[in-house]
Amino acid sequence: MTPLEQFLQRAEALLQRVEAVLPPSYPREPDWKRSFAFRWRKRGTGASYLQPVVHVSQIALDDLHNIAAQKQQIEQNTRQFVQGRPANNVLLTGARGTGKSSLIKACLNQFAPDGLRLIEVDKADLAELADIVDLVAGRPERFVIFCDDLSFEEGEGGYKALKVALDGGVSAQSDNVLIYATSNRRHLMPEKMSDNAGYTATGDGDLHPGETVEEKVSLSERFGLWLSFYPFKQDDYLDIVGHWLRSFGCDDAQVESARGDALRWALQRGSRSGRVAWQFAKDYAGKLPE
Repeated sequence: MTPLEQFLQRAEALLQRVEAVLPPSYPREPDWKRSFAFRWRKRGTGASYLQPVVHVSQIALDDLHNIAAQKQQIEQNTRQFVQGRPANNVLLTGARGTGKSSLIKACLNQFAPDGLRLIEVDKADLAELADIVDLVAGRPERFVIFCDDLSFEEGEGGYKALKVALDGGVSAQSDNVLIYATSNRRHLMPEKMSDNAGYTATGDGDLHPGETVEEKVSLSERFGLWLSFYPFKQDDYLDIVGHWLRSFGCDDAQVESARGDALRWALQRGSRSGRVAWQFAKDYAGKLPE
């Protein structure tokens, strides 16, 4: 073997070892037929890409109990959107575990056959919203950009990017994109006692405190539809427990006998929410003898 052949052989072996540790290469545009839900992902270095979600949550609108008003509003808004009629960006706020995120996933399952698609974007990647909108603007599908459990601290970059994406930029918002966001905070930013100090100046305080308050509510006001969620009453919680137990194959007698355990489960967690009901039902039904 000549020295050149030895060099080429070693170079080939080195390239194989380097390729083995490099992250996989993804096209910026995904295979749109592979899924109806996607995640916006960022490589360690280089451009971001859309990753198809292979296993999408199968929750349906009928699985969500005791939020009838919120369900009707978001279902109607989403129907308008997939039919090409005017529709609003939606902000879902309120008590934890009451179905905010599940409602968006259920809408996706309801309207996916009509061309609805969902792109989940982490808060850390909101600065790339404009790139996402440009990527899907020419597609025939209708896209909901989903931002879950959203909240900001002062000075975070994603805050301004989201404001611009909603309706604050020079370019018009694409008519095949809406933003659905969930948060435990109605105004998406922490509110302080000092914000309510009116025009009382203390020390080196804000010269125009009213403007500070306006800035904090300006983002949430860009959402055309607000849906508020509240903690469930005891009977509502037990109704949800019963629904999920039946979905796991329990009969009425088993559902009735589980009521006491369900209440104790909620008491231990300090919450009567849909999430807690779901967790209890899985635990209870999983322990039943076959």
